[in-house]
Amino acid sequence: MTEPEDTSPASVTAETSEVETNTESPQAVSSPDVKQKLNLKVDILLKPAGDAPIMKKKKWTVDRTKRICWVSDFIKKYIKMEPSESLFLYVNQSYAPSPDTDIGSIFDCFGSDGKLVLHYCKSQAWG
Repeated sequence: MTEPEDTSPASVTAETSEVETNTESPQAVSSPDVKQKLNLKVDILLKPAGDAPIMKKKKWTVDRTKRICWVSDFIKKYIKMEPSESLFLYVNQSYAPSPDTDIGSIFDCFGSDGKLVLHYCKSQAWG
């Protein structure tokens, strides 16, 4: 036989109060890093390196779920590169992220001052 569950008011109140104290509303969050995650957008600063052409607009806002390959394709179209040409992206002028990495993950690891700086070039520059 199974024992009956304890449904006394004391046990229900204790569980309810614990849940209420652990939840926060988005308005109650004050940390800038947490606010950035809640926005689901990342500010990206694109800087040319080597022989890459300069983009007129350098700062872009991108969804955190976009991948590095999407950014690479976007830059290629913007600077009018041929689809067969290579484009290299670097974080902190040294790290070349994998094309299938999410922008949000890169921002969480390497972002500073609320933005992510990516350097792009046509030939391999660092690493």
